[in-house]
Amino acid sequence: MKEYKYKIDGKEYKVVINDVEDSIAEVEVNGIEYKVDIMGKKVKPAPTIVRSMVTPAAPAASSGSSVKSPLPGIVLDIMVKVGDTVKTGQKVVLLEAMKMENVISSDSDGKVTAIKVNKGDSVLEGAELIVFE
Repeated sequence: MKEYKYKIDGKEYKVVINDVEDSIAEVEVNGIEYKVDIMGKKVKPAPTIVRSMVTPAAPAASSGSSVKSPLPGIVLDIMVKVGDTVKTGQKVVLLEAMKMENVISSDSDGKVTAIKVNKGDSVLEGAELIVFE
């Protein structure tokens, strides 16, 4: 996540770039979310680095969603397991970043189909943590 402040014609804008995949950027301007098509060239997403992986599960359906790490850190706890049903706002992962514990919550309802990390894993910003259907 990168945050910028702009002033255009005297008006201030706070722009947060949450995620970039291929040529689509998920950005937030003054609290309003947008999907932006980056024209001109394809942008490669940053590689996801995870120290160790859980035994691969069946691939998630393309219509599924996931919880991604909002910042780099270390996984302290995983609060769900495969097969659990989660609700929007439910705590799913505890992540340590910059000496602080950060609770990562689900942003949608669903059934957990895969857990992509283990306790103790180091993850980068944007790394997929939990997959739902």
